[in-house]
Amino acid sequence: MSQIIRRIGVPPSARGSAGGGNCPDIFELADGNFAVIGTDVTDKFDGQLPADASRASYERIVVITRDTLIKAKGDIPEA
Repeated sequence: MSQIIRRIGVPPSARGSAGGGNCPDIFELADGNFAVIGTDVTDKFDGQLPADASRASYERIVVITRDTLIKAKGDIPEA
């Protein structure tokens, strides 16, 4: 398994988290993939996926805040 090489965006504390550590987050991995910390909403959204979307049994649907993604936009590589 790959390892985390950097955070994408700003830390939770810069997005207003009082605790600074238990909020959505995005990380770039050494293999070029991304890891996301978010709220697990698989049970809620599984039945709402479009017909051309699916997930494997080991995958989860997670939600991150709009602010988390917007503040990460500048750190997301173009290619």
